[in-house]
Amino acid sequence: MTVSPVRTGLRAAIPTADGWRTVELNTPREWRLHPGPYSSRVAFAAAHVVADPRGDNVPGAPAAIDWDATLAFRRHLFGYGLGVAEGMDTAQRNMGLDWRATQELISRSAAQASELGGRIASGAGTDQLPDAATAAAPATLADVERAYLEQIAFVEGTGSQAIIMASRHLARAAAGPDDYLTVYDRILGQTSAPVILHWLGEVFDPQLRSYWGSTDVGEATESFLTLVRAHADKIDGVKVSLLSAEHEIGLRHALPDGVRLYTGDDFNYPELIRGDDHGHSDALLGAFAAIAPAASAALQALDDGDLARYDAELAPTLELSRHIFEAPTFHYKVGIAFSAWLTGHQAGFQMVGGLQSARSLPHLGRIFELMNDARLLPDPELAHHRLLVLAEALGAAR
Repeated sequence: MTVSPVRTGLRAAIPTADGWRTVELNTPREWRLHPGPYSSRVAFAAAHVVADPRGDNVPGAPAAIDWDATLAFRRHLFGYGLGVAEGMDTAQRNMGLDWRATQELISRSAAQASELGGRIASGAGTDQLPDAATAAAPATLADVERAYLEQIAFVEGTGSQAIIMASRHLARAAAGPDDYLTVYDRILGQTSAPVILHWLGEVFDPQLRSYWGSTDVGEATESFLTLVRAHADKIDGVKVSLLSAEHEIGLRHALPDGVRLYTGDDFNYPELIRGDDHGHSDALLGAFAAIAPAASAALQALDDGDLARYDAELAPTLELSRHIFEAPTFHYKVGIAFSAWLTGHQAGFQMVGGLQSARSLPHLGRIFELMNDARLLPDPELAHHRLLVLAEALGAAR
């Protein structure tokens, strides 16, 4: 990451709900690139898409994407040794990114990963079907199965590993745990390589309430484990996004040998990746898209066996991640896109589906402040200028 010098003592104005306050801009840090993988953990960053600022990115419209900026951001992630988790909820699947655009996104990213020697895994779901919430007739279990198989075949055909995403259509169609097991049994029986199973919690998508057939997390976990144990040879790992460290640790201990636990816990990732005497989690995190240089530094420390340095590298990022993912967690994607704008990875702050309006100016101002605290702003003065431009555009000029 190329950084710009900051004049000593320069102050930044931060918009708040009550007015403005000032903080001192920190000197940016020179983060060390690490284009190769890590020996101690497998780590993916779930990447966002950059909207075309001239595109008709309004709610309900097909996604218009700035492909150059979107792929440049993935190059940035690969440069820090992170794999890319493509076409996931971070990329606004089911929130503005349609299946047509998703196919192009996965194809382009898989080609880039092959060129750069990076690792990529991409989401396969059922979102080519009519919208689960508004369709006149719900999808049947057979429809869900066919849709999954179509997307898995596409993803694997690009050379990417497949991540089997949670399906809104299945959540609506399933009458209970047996329906989930039946559908997943059939699709896992036809995958060509080990996949990652993604359990996305209700906090990330309310339409996934009672996934695996129960609102009781313990009962849902038993159904999930029944599936994993039956197909352990077809499952590289499971990504769990329930924001509960206690649940994740318990699940991790219950997984069959050889099945990884990819943490999706953006509230507790430092301790879960660090692990304990009984094991650790690998990582597949939206937060890593916002903190890639610090995540890389921490993973380098783990590879060196330096736990104290690992803790020190991630400690300044945790409050930032918890703020980006605060309730309503469903809208965390706004913070990921905003952080990319502040760090110069995209020219404007716009999202497909017009989603940039889903977080308030004070919320975004706090992101700026926490990124400054963590020394994640390569050009703090530019980032502050952009924050002020946004505030003025929203009618909150000083």
